[in-house]
Amino acid sequence: MKKKLFFILFFGFFSLVLSQESYSDYYKLRLKYEDFPENDTKAFPFIKPYIDMAKKEKNYQKLVQGYKDAVYFSSLNENKLKYADSMIWAANKTNDDDLKIVSHIDKGVIYYYHYKKFQLALNEYLEAYKYSKNTKNEYLKYQNLYHIGVVKSYLGYYEDASQLFTKCLVYYREKAKEITKLHPNEIYNNNKGYFNSLHQLIICYRNLGKDGEADEAIQTGLSEVGDNPEYALEKGYFILAKGISEYKKNQFQEALKDFNQSLPVIKESRDFARLSVSYFYIGKSFSGLKKTRQSIVYFKKIDSIFQKHQFILPELRENYELLIDYSKKEKNQELQLYYTSQLLRADSIMSKDFIYLSPKIHKDYDTNTLLEEKNKLQKINYLGTVIIIVLIIWGIGLVILLTRRHKKSNEIQKKYIMVEKKFMASHKKEEANEIKEIVPQIEEKKLTITENKVEELLKKLKTFEDRKGFTQKGLTIGKLAAQLGTNSNYLSQVINEYKKANFNKYLSELRINYITNLLFEDKKYLKYSIETLAKECGIASRQNFSDLFYEINGIRPTDFIKKRKEELEDNGET
Repeated sequence: MKKKLFFILFFGFFSLVLSQESYSDYYKLRLKYEDFPENDTKAFPFIKPYIDMAKKEKNYQKLVQGYKDAVYFSSLNENKLKYADSMIWAANKTNDDDLKIVSHIDKGVIYYYHYKKFQLALNEYLEAYKYSKNTKNEYLKYQNLYHIGVVKSYLGYYEDASQLFTKCLVYYREKAKEITKLHPNEIYNNNKGYFNSLHQLIICYRNLGKDGEADEAIQTGLSEVGDNPEYALEKGYFILAKGISEYKKNQFQEALKDFNQSLPVIKESRDFARLSVSYFYIGKSFSGLKKTRQSIVYFKKIDSIFQKHQFILPELRENYELLIDYSKKEKNQELQLYYTSQLLRADSIMSKDFIYLSPKIHKDYDTNTLLEEKNKLQKINYLGTVIIIVLIIWGIGLVILLTRRHKKSNEIQKKYIMVEKKFMASHKKEEANEIKEIVPQIEEKKLTITENKVEELLKKLKTFEDRKGFTQKGLTIGKLAAQLGTNSNYLSQVINEYKKANFNKYLSELRINYITNLLFEDKKYLKYSIETLAKECGIASRQNFSDLFYEINGIRPTDFIKKRKEELEDNGET
């Protein structure tokens, strides 16, 4: 019997729910789709009645399971994310912390596996970690440890990550051996956990230069995974790791055979990060065989993946250096400039991830872990005093390291408050202007146009502002002048004198103030990407939008959105 239904992405948790379902109507419904493969939307005619029945009966435990199944069988990533949010909502309706842990882990895995958004994934893992402190379910604890280890590995903390994966290995290996005590699905899930932990440990060994340990782990993985089709992806990962090891030993032909063997299952899994790794080492192997043009084909494939997903692993940074060198040799300045720009983008993305994730790992995970250990030591009172002192010293050092981040956070908060005050003031001003119309006084203005013409242009500009005409893309003073039935010179004079700004600044302030108001007034805009917000107000470039937002509001749009969301959460408005 296939067990993939119970294993979402890396490894899942719901055998407890299965055992409780017995042969209920819920169980009978799930029997109709449990053998469907992952991402098969044909399951939904059966999943929908399951969810509807759970809603009608207000059975939130079953509703969590229904949404979990919907995540698994959805073919689109955005739908997986939507059902994961519903899963969290249903879990919060229960008093079961284990269900809350599962729902946050599953959402984190979607961010990690399908989007490679480590920041968002880590937030979910840490949320699950809060609930896992008091759980008696060891499986969930180690599942969450595994995912935190993945983030640590991405950040380059390979030693720390390898310790977490080693703990997971020991746990899953021992659990999988309890054949007589566990349901077949539990055995399956523990085996999955074991193989994935072993694969992640191999990655850590490779980056730590522990090639011998890596080779030994690869052989263990291939030996234990065998030819079981249920673990085809895990076998593909081990074969990929074997190919990388052979490449490092200059065994290029052998390496290429292994890479080509692992490619189909990795492609089918939609794991674009590991697919990029495969392409990179295929390209490097061809390069080792002096087949430069064939290697460049695969290096370009990595660039295509980066363009699509805006994600690249740190170990693949060299890919762009190789493409730049190749462009130089070919004397193709256009390509050289393009790949240089791509490398800068890759560095920017990776540096932003590191800045965000590194302090959060230390503050929200490592510090909490240390404090928990401290409490345990106090309870048993065994060498407690000495170890607590060490922890306090370590904590002081950590506080010093995080002071800069804290100061920056305070500065952002102050700037956000200033924008909020400006927003409130602008609304009061608009209300006042509705009551009393300000008649322009032009006697003292150094203008070359008549009073009537000025008054006419000001009214047209007011209509232009009210109708949000400034959201037009590519708007210039010439185009606006034509729309208002005047010339650029007259329009420029009126804007300079009465709007106290040149045309570009006037237009920028209208656009940024407009989008700022939307972010304050309508929560849906807080979910939009920066690119979407830029287009909404007529600005073509994400960077230009971000720079103008900062220039006018004194705060970056990403920081502003984060603070606005926090404010709404504090007020219970989310």
